[in-house]
Amino acid sequence: MSTTEKPRPFAFRLDLRSGVPVYRQIIDQVTGGMAAGTLASGDQLPTVRQVAVDLSINPNTVMRAYRELEIRGVLETQQGTGTFIGNKKVKRDDVERQRRLNQLVGEFAARAGSAGFTVEDLLERLNDIQSEAGKASQLDQKRR
Repeated sequence: MSTTEKPRPFAFRLDLRSGVPVYRQIIDQVTGGMAAGTLASGDQLPTVRQVAVDLSINPNTVMRAYRELEIRGVLETQQGTGTFIGNKKVKRDDVERQRRLNQLVGEFAARAGSAGFTVEDLLERLNDIQSEAGKASQLDQKRR
């Protein structure tokens, strides 16, 4: 990145078919970004107004998410300057991890169902993928 190029601001994405409240999706994306390292301490988030315009949602929804993250110590708001990622490290505990897995599985099953696939179809394919991964792992071990 050149010295004149500004870093791209974090961009939120919504899945309105997921059944997950919009404010919760914003929270999950911030904490997920921190856990994945795409958001770091000191990074500035887009303004409430900018997120609301970009996602075509009510600014109060964005404020709710930002406020909850601020209460958790994840975000810091500096009046007149903006909202920034705080110094707190994000660790996904088992409950949060399980909630996220349930959300992903529910979304996956719903999308597959709307495309005409059954749960049995999904399970069969997942088992195939697991078998393929196991075989690949065995090959890697033999090569060592």
